Amino acid sequence: MGRSRRTLPEELLLLALDPATGTTAQPQSLDLGLAGAQLVELALAGRIAPDGDRIAVVMPRPTGDPTLDSALELLRRRGSPVRAVHWIGGPRLGLRQIYLSHLERCGMVHAVAGQMCGVLPTTRYQATETAISRDIRARLDSAIRTGVPPDPRTAALAALAHAVGLGKHLYPGNEGRSSRSRLRDLIRHDPMGGLVAHAVMDVQNGAAAQPRRTPAPVGNRQPAAVAMQPRHGSMAHVAAH
Repeated sequence: MGRSRRTLPEELLLLALDPATGTTAQPQSLDLGLAGAQLVELALAGRIAPDGDRIAVVMPRPTGDPTLDSALELLRRRGSPVRAVHWIGGPRLGLRQIYLSHLERCGMVHAVAGQMCGVLPTTRYQATETAISRDIRARLDSAIRTGVPPDPRTAALAALAHAVGLGKHLYPGNEGRSSRSRLRDLIRHDPMGGLVAHAVMDVQNGAAAQPRRTPAPVGNRQPAAVAMQPRHGSMAHVAAH
């Protein structure tokens, strides 16, 4: 897989980075979103495909991206299609930090060490390649503003952004209400992105144990709480944005 374009997990993470605080918005639900974004990226690469509410491996050949290939190999080892909600709800320890560290190595973000309450060590991340972050945001803004059906990658990014609760981070306040509504509506433009986004929201709502029936209205789903990205794997909670 070429590296001229950022993968969906990377784009979702860059969208979630708050330039003012250096923290990631909605980190607990973002972890689920990153696992879901891996599925969409693998589908765009022709490695997996939806099978009802399940995910099937259709081409086990590696993509060349180590993190995606690790997920692909785990899916292959299952031997049979796995429900998207079970995959996304499974343990994904350190996935967000893996992507943050990768973006740092690529020079996309800069890590800044600090402390919370003068005691707990934390790391904040500042975007350095702001042109790329602006381009990602511009694609999303254009899809919302024009109403023209977006390409599958942008549609999936919008679906994932809504699913993890980034709407209020990207389009805050009363003035952003209509944009948040249109962001939610973009979920219908990519079947794989929609499947994964609904699975992310189902996991947050504790629905992973039950077979999925008719999806509830996406506007009625609530994202998980917000947390600060800590150093050395600890979790420090802060107020929601």
